[in-house]
Amino acid sequence: QVQLVESGGGLVQAGGSLRLSCAASGLTFNNYALAWFRQAPGKEREFVSAITFSGASTFYADSVKGRFAISRDNAKNTMYLQMNSLKPEDTAVYYCAASPPRPGLLRILQSSDTYSYWGQGTQVTVSS
Repeated sequence: QVQLVESGGGLVQAGGSLRLSCAASGLTFNNYALAWFRQAPGKEREFVSAITFSGASTFYADSVKGRFAISRDNAKNTMYLQMNSLKPEDTAVYYCAASPPRPGLLRILQSSDTYSYWGQGTQVTVSS
């Protein structure tokens, strides 16, 4: 049974930092591309960042580029999202997601439909 469990969310002031973690079990971790998505109240889920199997390639939404950093530790079956210079508009529930290998994966990493497994989410609230 595949499980993805996010942690590290919380309340932070604008300009602050948080580090999210996503711990995975029940899958061969280094075979999966991973991503972070977020969903704010009343809005659709949106792509935040993705990382390939080995961690060699990373991708970011324009809204977080230069402020967020995605990484993974395949030995610990864990992915991270370091979030710096947080803004109130970053407030959302953050979800981690995993995708097995598939043709053309690099072209579809930003689509939520790509991912087979999802965590339950962790709330991030940034106060102004």
